[in-house]
Amino acid sequence: MSIVQNTNPSTTVRIPTGVSIAVGLALWLAVVWSMGTSGILTAPATQPFRPVLLSVVVPVIAFLAAYAGSMRFRNFMLSLDVRFLTMLQLWRVLGFGFITLYAYDVLPGLFAWPAGLGDVAIGLTAPIVVWALLHQPDFVKSGRFVIFNLLGILDFVVAASTAVLASGAYPEIYTGLPTSAPMELWPLIIFPGFIVPLFLFAHLTVLFQVYARRQQTST
Repeated sequence: MSIVQNTNPSTTVRIPTGVSIAVGLALWLAVVWSMGTSGILTAPATQPFRPVLLSVVVPVIAFLAAYAGSMRFRNFMLSLDVRFLTMLQLWRVLGFGFITLYAYDVLPGLFAWPAGLGDVAIGLTAPIVVWALLHQPDFVKSGRFVIFNLLGILDFVVAASTAVLASGAYPEIYTGLPTSAPMELWPLIIFPGFIVPLFLFAHLTVLFQVYARRQQTST
């Protein structure tokens, strides 16, 4: 009896892109948990720069670098259904929890109200946008669809800005307690460190798809 072995060095096992991304997300979440429980991204209230912002910026930079540098990754993201990516934004209604935490004196109103109401507005609008995508074939390339996604990104910019202003580093703007410090620790760090970047990935992917479709139409 003989055993035939494949000795062809050019034969490699390719892990599906979706599996690779799922594993990456799991590892990423574990890193966020570790950072949140160790307090590595916390800073004194008087420090203007909040290290927790890196938990948002670094994943977005990594996403953009992967999109620009990997054809396989780019093709995978461009193959995703824009209706699915848009409906994911419905989960933004969970942002109302920030307002609830404000009511219990866990988070400051300066952060909780704009962040919470902005998320709820995007979340409640998402099904309407998906309905338009289903019933209006050209809506995916429309300016209104682009504006929806840009507003979704702007909401996060506003939330990050108000979180910094409510950190205690700017007493001329906000003084007293509570501050936005709980957002730098577990479990609330899961929002800036994991959930927000995921929603940003969805917005950016949709915008990339809109651009690609407009390019196809113009050629």
